[in-house]
Amino acid sequence: MSDVARLAGVSIKTVSRVVNDEPAVHPDTAERVIAAIEQLGFRRNLGARNLRRGSTTGTIGLIVEDVGNPFYSELTRAVEKIATSYGRQVLTGSSDETRERERELALEFCARRVDGILVVPAGMQHGYLVPEMRAGTPVVFIDRPAGDIVADTVLVDNIGGTVQAVTHLVSHGHRRVAFLADSPDIYTAAERLRGFREGCARAGIGYDERLVVMRTPTPESVAEAVKTLLAGPDPATAVVAGNNRVAVNLLRALAHAERRPAMISFDDFELADLLDPPVSVIAHDVGALGEAAAELLFARIQGDQSAPRKVVLPVHLVARGSGEVAP
Repeated sequence: MSDVARLAGVSIKTVSRVVNDEPAVHPDTAERVIAAIEQLGFRRNLGARNLRRGSTTGTIGLIVEDVGNPFYSELTRAVEKIATSYGRQVLTGSSDETRERERELALEFCARRVDGILVVPAGMQHGYLVPEMRAGTPVVFIDRPAGDIVADTVLVDNIGGTVQAVTHLVSHGHRRVAFLADSPDIYTAAERLRGFREGCARAGIGYDERLVVMRTPTPESVAEAVKTLLAGPDPATAVVAGNNRVAVNLLRALAHAERRPAMISFDDFELADLLDPPVSVIAHDVGALGEAAAELLFARIQGDQSAPRKVVLPVHLVARGSGEVAP
């Protein structure tokens, strides 16, 4: 800072005022200081500034399953939008659906004194966050609730959405409806299975465990499941895909199939409306999910001490063609 002051011909105090956007600096003087800063490549030490002020780092942490998944990319962008409006930056990490990595990221963010943390939980054990929350770091869970603590949570209507999917397929004549989803250990997958069972009961088609496959979706695992579901004398004539990754792998497995079942995906995905036939989906606003969670987090950061909240956002069926194929 002294080098900047010397080059600009001002005092160190004046440089400090310009850097921290304080008033009482003449515009011409401020321009000289800014020019000197750019010439010397000076950067503020935010850590030192925040320690002096007794504040945190002006950042929040965001933990998702996989930032490469378009669902989480859109979620991240929505969180960034809200964080920017509050003058914060977002530190993001992928848990890879492992609780150990989730815990590692969360505690690393806390060690960096983030103002708050948003978590898409990978496990069901979150007691490790209690000391951080008691110390004043607010935590909001997104898309899935915490496993063993009470905390703010923002979800979508997983059960209602899957009920809609089954009801729609049955209304188009399907009686053999399959459910292909992620591992049942994942909250959203388990909730969507509950919705599938409820949808079958409401539609009067019964629930057949032989038409349910739940495992980590890979091209190989989904292709194997498709062979099983479409084989035999009484195969599935329709499939509900439990999330966007399942849907994409399902489409890949069906690319050269002689007979393609009707299909509805829970979660929309890029180019779904351009396929042949276009893919019908249970859609929800991923951006709204991220924005609602971020707004809730910043309310806590700003001092909201009300009881933990559970927010459930609506979903809706988008009929495009694949879910309307007759059996």
